[in-house]
Amino acid sequence: MSEQWLDEIRWTADGLVPVIAQEAKTAKVLMVAWMNRQALRLTVEQGEAVYWSRSRQKLWHKGESSGHVQVVKDMRVDCDKDVILLEVEQKGGIACHTGRHNCFFYQLQEQRWVEVEPVLKDPKEIYVSAAQDK
Repeated sequence: MSEQWLDEIRWTADGLVPVIAQEAKTAKVLMVAWMNRQALRLTVEQGEAVYWSRSRQKLWHKGESSGHVQVVKDMRVDCDKDVILLEVEQKGGIACHTGRHNCFFYQLQEQRWVEVEPVLKDPKEIYVSAAQDK
């Protein structure tokens, strides 16, 4: 099968492309992550978001340890083909490793970053229970 669609992506020098994960129903931006070629291919094949973890230097199937999988409903690329937009269904309602709905929970107020989104579930509970399920 041709991989021309992958060749058209404008990858960074590190072989990555930024990805915005947006909630399909609300259009709320949940998170920003990175994909390499393999992560993008797997995302398309599996229908679930697979990212490249820059800190761990490995593929990261979103939800692999938390259970909070992102089911891909639509995928787009911007006009320069250097940013990907995923419209996803966020399973469990939690996208952030902090236990919040999304990763954008700090708001600038009077020159201070203030947490404005609640923790929906303690991360210790999320990751412990997921580890026990394995």
